[in-house]
Amino acid sequence: MPAADILPDALDALHATFGFTAFRGVQEEVVARVLAGQSTLAVMPTGAGKSLTYQLPAVMQQGTCVVVSPLIALMHDQLRSASANGIRAATLTSADTDRELTIDRFRDGDLDLLYVAPERASQPHFRELLSRARIALFAIDEAHCVSEWGHDFRPDYRLLRPLLDAFPDVPRLALTATADHHTRADILAQLGIPEDGLIVAGFDRPNIRYAIRPRENAMRQLKALLDENPGPGIVYAPTRARVEQLAETLSAGGRRVLPYHAGLSPEVRARNQAAFVASEDMVMVATVAFGMGIDKPDVRFVAHAGIPKSIEAYYQETGRAGRDGDPSVAVMFWGADDFARARMRLAEVEQHRQQSERQRLDALAGLVETAACRRAVLLRHFGEEPAPTCGNCDNCLEAPGVADATQLAQKLLSAVYRTGQSYGIGHLEKVLSGVADDRVLQRGHDQLSVFGIMTEDEKPLLRPVSRALQARGSLLPTEHGGLALGGDARAILKGEASVPIVVPPRSERKRRGGRDSGANPVGDPLFDALRTLRRDLAQEAGVPPYVIFHDSTLREMAAARPSSLAELGEIGGVGTRKLEAYGSAFLAAIRQF
Repeated sequence: MPAADILPDALDALHATFGFTAFRGVQEEVVARVLAGQSTLAVMPTGAGKSLTYQLPAVMQQGTCVVVSPLIALMHDQLRSASANGIRAATLTSADTDRELTIDRFRDGDLDLLYVAPERASQPHFRELLSRARIALFAIDEAHCVSEWGHDFRPDYRLLRPLLDAFPDVPRLALTATADHHTRADILAQLGIPEDGLIVAGFDRPNIRYAIRPRENAMRQLKALLDENPGPGIVYAPTRARVEQLAETLSAGGRRVLPYHAGLSPEVRARNQAAFVASEDMVMVATVAFGMGIDKPDVRFVAHAGIPKSIEAYYQETGRAGRDGDPSVAVMFWGADDFARARMRLAEVEQHRQQSERQRLDALAGLVETAACRRAVLLRHFGEEPAPTCGNCDNCLEAPGVADATQLAQKLLSAVYRTGQSYGIGHLEKVLSGVADDRVLQRGHDQLSVFGIMTEDEKPLLRPVSRALQARGSLLPTEHGGLALGGDARAILKGEASVPIVVPPRSERKRRGGRDSGANPVGDPLFDALRTLRRDLAQEAGVPPYVIFHDSTLREMAAARPSSLAELGEIGGVGTRKLEAYGSAFLAAIRQF
């Protein structure tokens, strides 16, 4: 059926189900292909409404849409939201106690959506179950997991192809937010989707302000970030011990802060996650085990207390901020030791993947060390051609300087070499500065040609140069915590490679995050009353507040002040089911002002 014939019915269903009057971005193109029975790979940024592209066709078509999703928490989160919109949905997971009821509903044609994990979907008994009812669509969420090129490869995704091929007339919709050129091609091949089925939306998340800063005092820097951003937030830390430490210290500031990592019991993880999803101001300190299963739209900031695994991981993790489109912040605090540890871990990777992983780490170092627009570096990594500046990252808002530190880098590399490639930056700094302490004297390093050759002007730049050299791999960590030459170190010493470094602005302006630049009105009694009502209704229903209505819907209510159900139904995000369930209560609240 031509897209022009499909669109009117799709728009009617869109408004009735979700309360929206128009599609966003490439949603319309993806939905049109699905309704026409064409298999598709849609690469859409987080917050672009990927789930709508299969939920809407599921409501419009006969049969059940089978959704393959990697995490139980993510499935249950989407189940809550779908059910709130009147969509008949269920999950079939190891955590569900109503398995037989779900199977009966599926066989009776009483489900629009059935969520399953890839481990279950790849089993023969599940294929046999699907043969007993009508299947309208296979939706494969987080489809980058099928590719070895992807940053989150999962072997169970590779086993989905036989299931899909067993139902050749059922279209396939693969969805992901993070896939470079190689990963996209692999997804198409692994899931049997034709090349003309690829739809790539822009990767830009213009509502997220990116900032990357050297880690000087992580606790102080994170406390300042929390003070500036009163909404929900996520702080990623590299280890379980660091998660516990940060959570305990940050919670002393009065804000509710909870930890999340694989070392906690399943009950504690589930309790902390539920608290975060339901909260309007809580902070979760977590390892990267947290986040993929969270469909929370109102996260106002994401912070990294160390470097992520790759640019792809950074994009996905920071993308958990601002899914509702409101202003949000992504801040990374990094240190040279982050890159040192990451380069050491490369030896643990399978031989055939080491080169690609090294390239990912080099690309991340380029993002961290750039003096140019962060967003432009990110988007170019995913194959886009962005404008040279964005106006919403740290480097665009307050441009840093760039200094040619090649000569100082040569002095540092020479000191590393002449001291035997076994000392850390503290000892090397003393040698270059001409500080003859006991350790320097005992080892005879006061007799080296590099002793005291660093000028007073160069001393403040030594640590930034060391960070830059470790980030690019010119300096590598030794087994005992020293530094050794690596990468292009010899080229730098010979004058064949230069070392530009970023020099931060002298005085960093204190820019407020959520408090001053947030979208929600401050001091508006009607808006505050609507949020209170939403919170009460959510507690009564046992769902997070955003499942009732997003903040953007409440803002529109407060501005438009509808006086009837018909007028309220014209507000974005108020679909038929929610109008019936909550309309009278919100109208009553509005009439009080």
